[in-house]
Amino acid sequence: MNSIAGRLIAGGVVAMAFCAMQETLAAEKALFDGKTLDGWTTTGKPEGWAVEGGTIACQVKGGGYLYTKEQFENFVLSFDFKVSPPTKKLNAKTKKEETHKCNSGVFIRWSDLKNPVHSGIEVQVFDSVGVEKPGKHDCGALYDMVAPCKNAEKPVGQWNHMVITCKGPIISVELNGEKISEMNEDQYDKPGLNPDGTKNKYKNAWKDMPRKGHIGFQDHGHHVWFKNVKIQVLE
Repeated sequence: MNSIAGRLIAGGVVAMAFCAMQETLAAEKALFDGKTLDGWTTTGKPEGWAVEGGTIACQVKGGGYLYTKEQFENFVLSFDFKVSPPTKKLNAKTKKEETHKCNSGVFIRWSDLKNPVHSGIEVQVFDSVGVEKPGKHDCGALYDMVAPCKNAEKPVGQWNHMVITCKGPIISVELNGEKISEMNEDQYDKPGLNPDGTKNKYKNAWKDMPRKGHIGFQDHGHHVWFKNVKIQVLE
């Protein structure tokens, strides 16, 4: 190959790579404009969710789930979240004060609006700070199915960055730049059972569930904030 031809080919490869990069950037769009909740609606009281300082803020007023009106199948979802400090509550039965850590979640491929828990996969948002061996209910877990391989959560009050990728049956979660959990929906072929034989709470086999649905944030009775919510649809 002569030097001129080599330069032309190399230039073409660079140009193609640049175009591909431009297409990827163009494909990403904001799901939250930082000012309004346009494109979103709730299963509960509208006042349960509000925009505060460029964030989506859970008001703990019976907002239920805040979810996208649009549905998505294969995508890369990225956002920042911040959990609130633990609170003290009196247990009405035991009359003892209990500590409650911030709890929320992100629901993906949520297909039945009347039944988010059993028709949408939850990626846990939780105050798991200090947990050495996170379990299936800790931050970044695919709830009740896959525990994070490590605890990558930042201290309470700091912003965390999460990326959730859905491509076919594969769902993966990254927290603060580290991949921490992944599942293959095709392996979940029995209701109530994980591939390793442990139990989960789900009434359906995820293998048989729709792979297109809404994206939602959960009001679980704690203040939590989300921002920079973006999605890149994958072909």
